Amino acid sequence: MVNRLRTLTGSARIWLTLAPLALGAVQALQGQASAAFAAGHDHQGKERPVPERLPEKPSIPPTLTIPVEPLGFSAPGPIYLGQRWTFASLDFLDENRLLFTFRVPGLMHREASGEGGDERQIRAVVLALPEGTVTAEALWTVHDRVRYLWMLKDGHFLLRDRDGLQQGNAALDLKPLLHFPGPLLWMEMDPSQQYLVTSSREPAEAEQKPGDVSSPPTAQASMTVDGEKHGAPDFVVRILRRDSGQVMLVSRTRAAVHLPINSDGYVESLRGNGEQWMMNLNYFTGGSTILGRVNSTCPPNIDFISQRELLVTACENLGAHKLVAMGIDGHRLWEDPISPQAVWPLLAMAPDGSRLARETLIVGHEINAYSPLDSEDIKGQLVRVIDAANGKVSLEAAATPTLDAGGNVAISPSGRRVALLNAGSLEIFDLPAPPPLADSGNGRNVH
Repeated sequence: MVNRLRTLTGSARIWLTLAPLALGAVQALQGQASAAFAAGHDHQGKERPVPERLPEKPSIPPTLTIPVEPLGFSAPGPIYLGQRWTFASLDFLDENRLLFTFRVPGLMHREASGEGGDERQIRAVVLALPEGTVTAEALWTVHDRVRYLWMLKDGHFLLRDRDGLQQGNAALDLKPLLHFPGPLLWMEMDPSQQYLVTSSREPAEAEQKPGDVSSPPTAQASMTVDGEKHGAPDFVVRILRRDSGQVMLVSRTRAAVHLPINSDGYVESLRGNGEQWMMNLNYFTGGSTILGRVNSTCPPNIDFISQRELLVTACENLGAHKLVAMGIDGHRLWEDPISPQAVWPLLAMAPDGSRLARETLIVGHEINAYSPLDSEDIKGQLVRVIDAANGKVSLEAAATPTLDAGGNVAISPSGRRVALLNAGSLEIFDLPAPPPLADSGNGRNVH
């Protein structure tokens, strides 16, 4: 079977042919760039265009605010806008504790080798709510400018730097978790957090040391990048179990890729008649089922927001897009158009998948090949918190400073609290209980 994947930037497609894998777990994988998500409807299918003006104040008032200047945070200058560097991360450890980490301003040390990016200091603080008291603090050193922290559902987190992953707790104690043969450039998890998808830079001649994450021959796959004819495939993409580090898939490629998986398997989009695409779920244990069909003039982008719900971003005529929320039983939960003036979307999800936060940059005109994005076109950053069950917007607010790599919004484990970095404070919003997700079953009508 030949499947399509996209790079994280969405600039190229990857053609993937997989060899037999360990435990018979994976026969083929397909992923799409996690590049576009949308909402903005109070009801299914009802159009609600993104406004040209950002809201002057949040749609509901915050319950409490915590000033961030006393913590040591200072907003990055506008010169960084458009670089998509990660300057902060904001996460709930539980309903009443926040983990806020951010770059400490100062001189950056550039390594002579040029590998690993720029060294910078990250300050981490744990804040108890509602007082905002600092209960733990630490200073970390990281060596590049992209995302470095992923929150786990049990109050722990993963910290990425260079060729290693560490696991931390609410006391900000760190312990080594996984070590890779080369710099770990990117990581993501399935909604259940049982699996990691990693991308690391490992030249073929790189020496593998004892204790490094392995590349078992039985899990080998073959990838080639459409449009890239030169250069060695120095990236290594793996799927592995988080608890044991067991590698289920490993492949070399010329780009980092995003793989849409849940704890059952992976989704591929199969071309049907005309503009129709079929969402096909392939189980790790073997077999597959068609989840549903979407019309799109381009290969659709796919991502899971929970174990039972995925988002499909499809292309329509004249450059328009739409977002389709679908259960793994194929039932469409809601559908929304995407404004062409809302760009560079980012997604943050409640741990239970009940709500998602979609943030975008609002620009003054439609961005295309004839009218590219300039930093002066950016009006600000819009955050919408959306009920996953029906697409209803529970909270709409602007976020300042504009952080085009995200890290400035978080949803609590229950989905009832939202934290937002805005106007010199951490604003905490209390929301009604989210509507329950439909029971979409396990979708196991195996073909």
